[in-house]
Amino acid sequence: MVVVSLLLIPLALVSCAGAGKKAAPPEKKPSPCDALLSLFHDGQYAYEAVRALGGAPYSSADVGECLVAVRSIREGDDESWYRAWRAVAERLDGEGEAFRRAGDRISARECFFRASGYFRSAEFFLHANPRDPRILETWRKSHDTFLKGAALSDAVIEPVEIPYGNTTLPGYFCLAGCGEKKRPLLIVNTGFDGTAEELYFSVARAAVERGFHCLIFEGPGQGGVIREQGVVFRPDWENVVTPAVDFVLRRKDVDPDRIALMGISMGGYLAPRAAAFEPRIRACIANGGVYDFFEASTSHAPPGFAKMLDDPEAVKKIDGEIYGAMKTNSMIRWVFNDGMWKFGAATPSGYLRKLRDYTLKECAGNIRCPVLVVDSECDTLMPGQSKILYDRLAGPKTWMPFTAEEGAGLHCQAGASVLSNGRILHWLMDRFEMLEE
Repeated sequence: MVVVSLLLIPLALVSCAGAGKKAAPPEKKPSPCDALLSLFHDGQYAYEAVRALGGAPYSSADVGECLVAVRSIREGDDESWYRAWRAVAERLDGEGEAFRRAGDRISARECFFRASGYFRSAEFFLHANPRDPRILETWRKSHDTFLKGAALSDAVIEPVEIPYGNTTLPGYFCLAGCGEKKRPLLIVNTGFDGTAEELYFSVARAAVERGFHCLIFEGPGQGGVIREQGVVFRPDWENVVTPAVDFVLRRKDVDPDRIALMGISMGGYLAPRAAAFEPRIRACIANGGVYDFFEASTSHAPPGFAKMLDDPEAVKKIDGEIYGAMKTNSMIRWVFNDGMWKFGAATPSGYLRKLRDYTLKECAGNIRCPVLVVDSECDTLMPGQSKILYDRLAGPKTWMPFTAEEGAGLHCQAGASVLSNGRILHWLMDRFEMLEE
């Protein structure tokens, strides 16, 4: 059985870090996709480095700091990755405190925001062992430094707690303007491994600048909800978004007829799923689109693999092979440990079975609001999923591809956030009649 080798390509890229190829051999001319992933030979490391560096336009990174951190990381060494990003984050946190004591709010805020981004990067590969106590501690540092920066910001960034069952979901309500003037609202979901703090820099700040209020929040399986509450992912995401819509409509400054929902990475499944059942969502953005999470994640598996997961004897072999590979392959170890943790599964095969519930097959045709489906040329995470989703939509829809030649071909357009936000938010402004003549 060669299940692991067949699953490695898609499953090793399950995170928002997603799509990457190993750098081209020196004797070959790099392709545009390879050029975007040139900081490491390892595709995942290369992508995560671009993801961190890509925060520079919106203040969660600075280019030189990222390049120095990357230079000190040993290829494939998760501990050196953690130490490199942690060191620059700690330095900036301390420098921010010094600026704050001196009364320099702007310099302090800038340091705290960059520290938040680097603490998030430092924590990423710790997930190979979900019991590592540094996961919660480092995530909290990212969260807390963001709050310190937000408190010094001229922009209004309100921490919120959204009622959800017998608990709450954490997030931020970012205001485009004060007062009771009703404004359009963009709600943003992250995916498999993002955080609400990262969403502020990647989307919310750009949305606010264009006149949107923006609610960014974490649901089950995400951010502080999984780390602090232990609440795992659920496929029926409408039961997560509907409480969020209820929450924002209690405000007097939200236009109930102009509420949009964006999902990023795995959120490209979550957002359309919610839009299929929540009629108050008037526009939906899937970046990138995910029609069937299980089929995408097992696209390289042998025929009949889904049935093998229901065969006790086959499952023993599958789990045995995956556990064996986890001992020597850091990426397989990260993917399956992280997946089992966030989906509430006891075994690798149990995690894969959980993914079968994450499909839009029975509900994609129910989505009636306009949908923007975004695709990225170099994204090997969910091969073909955006086009499948687009083709299955019955209502108004728009296809928006990004290419490597324009620097936006990576998963979620990592490293090209200004270009990405410009096009995506222009589409939404057009839908909501916000464009000036």
